[in-house]
Amino acid sequence: MSGEPAVERAKRLKYDPYLQVKKRIEMLESEGHPTDKIELRVVGGTWSFYPQKYQAWFVKRCFDACNNGHAMSFKTSHVQNEKARYRIVGLSVETRPDFITPSEIKRLRKLGVTMVELGVQSIYDDILKKNLRGHGVKETISATKLLKDAGFKVLYQMMPNLYGSSSARDLKMFKTLFTDSRFQPDLLKIYPCALLKSAPLFHVWRKGGYRPYAEKQLISLVRAIKKTVPYYVRIQRIARDIPSKSIAAGPAKISNLRQLVGGHCKCIRCREVKGNYDPKEKLYLFRQNYQASSGQEIFLSFENKNRSKLYSLLRFRITSQNTAIIREIHTYGQLQPIAQDQDVGGFASNISPQHKGLGKKLIAEAEKISRREFKVKKIAVISGVGARRYYRKLEYKLEKTYMVKNLG
Repeated sequence: MSGEPAVERAKRLKYDPYLQVKKRIEMLESEGHPTDKIELRVVGGTWSFYPQKYQAWFVKRCFDACNNGHAMSFKTSHVQNEKARYRIVGLSVETRPDFITPSEIKRLRKLGVTMVELGVQSIYDDILKKNLRGHGVKETISATKLLKDAGFKVLYQMMPNLYGSSSARDLKMFKTLFTDSRFQPDLLKIYPCALLKSAPLFHVWRKGGYRPYAEKQLISLVRAIKKTVPYYVRIQRIARDIPSKSIAAGPAKISNLRQLVGGHCKCIRCREVKGNYDPKEKLYLFRQNYQASSGQEIFLSFENKNRSKLYSLLRFRITSQNTAIIREIHTYGQLQPIAQDQDVGGFASNISPQHKGLGKKLIAEAEKISRREFKVKKIAVISGVGARRYYRKLEYKLEKTYMVKNLG
């Protein structure tokens, strides 16, 4: 909505995807950030609702911007990006659970999407109905399974303080996310309900039918929620960048909610090594198995002994059809440029764990587990277009939209 930083940047550039990407890269470079590995996030409501031709044009123009050119076809823009200066290693979109179907999954993969943010909001049908969401819990359950079986990372946007809910019920909802195998998102955004003056809920509030949480109540709730989050989940954000002048009342006006909540939890974001890297610190390989959407999820990570520092992670899935797919691999620490003309593992750095072969070791472990424990003959990776060359060096080959390796 108007006022949010990304929206204001887009408005200034007349929503031109090519210019938005180019200007964002220029801004990051001017601030001294490496820009050769790009995780591109497309925001703006229900992506799947837009006309398909517009979606293809929009994404192609994003690739063109990273390729510094104007490709004749969508496929060519992907091929060019594999060797481009600015490589798109991840691409995410937002959509509603009821828009996710097998055909939509195929289209998203053709675009190069690797992560989907689902506007789940609640896992209670009565709350969804009361807030006019237009979908139910069964659509969330179905979408989650379809996406995970296809290898996508799945992010849930959840909304405490919805009309008809309570703080006790909200806390129970978040606990259920990680105890009920039908849900189990990989990432989480906690967006407290914002009482906008332009929304129908505003009129309900004025008549006394809705009451936003008090500031202390919301902070206490989010602290309790953070305690429920397991090691394999990342809390991406707490609160949205909605201008406070657009919010009529309630704690959604708080712009620094994460800071007020404070404290560290077990989530990935709280444990990422960031700049706190010690090359002499001993690393340990951790493994966690859990059931999710009728499949087996396996989370591998390199961490320090007490798990307070997370260096690298890999999550992969054994589906109900006994196929193996790597859904995410990420090494944290200070961002290092792509090691040009180097073998996998790249150059050594004393300031970051990146390019030290941690990802390669996790991939080898995932391959070994798939082959020995599940007797799988092939393993696939939902690779970002710009990361395909990395997997080719590990003997993976492009099959349709996935990188695939025979395990023998």
